[in-house]
Amino acid sequence: MTSSSPTILLVHGPNLNLLGERKPEVYGTTTLLDIEADVAAAANELGASVLCFQSNHEGALIDFLHEHRKLAAGVIINAGAFTHTSVALRDAIEAIEIPVVEVHISNTHAREGFRHVSLIAPVCTGQIAGLGRAGYGAAVRLLLKHITAGKRPVDGTP
Repeated sequence: MTSSSPTILLVHGPNLNLLGERKPEVYGTTTLLDIEADVAAAANELGASVLCFQSNHEGALIDFLHEHRKLAAGVIINAGAFTHTSVALRDAIEAIEIPVVEVHISNTHAREGFRHVSLIAPVCTGQIAGLGRAGYGAAVRLLLKHITAGKRPVDGTP
């Protein structure tokens, strides 16, 4: 990675491989490949590249983050259900010491009560939920703004 061309990791957790098929009334008809293409296009527009990964296995997600932590300038993650259950994933996000933006297609706060709590949010730079497919483009912009601001808070405060 060079400072002029940061790499973003785009990480998707369990069941996100079924986007476009699973619960279209909640998640829409956009596929994972559509989202990966959107993120790559948005990142490319802003001078960054993207490395995509999806797994239904908690340990595989953690291994991917650990293995790529020095390659990447930041991470966009939709951890799926692991958002609400995985202390191990939370600890991995904290341990890699690079900015991470949490994304959810649906508004998790308007769904079942168990989805209202994110275990990973406290160790993430930001959280975007409920914007559907557009949330990923917002995450790219937020993450790159944070990276180029030298890890200062994204609201611009010192």
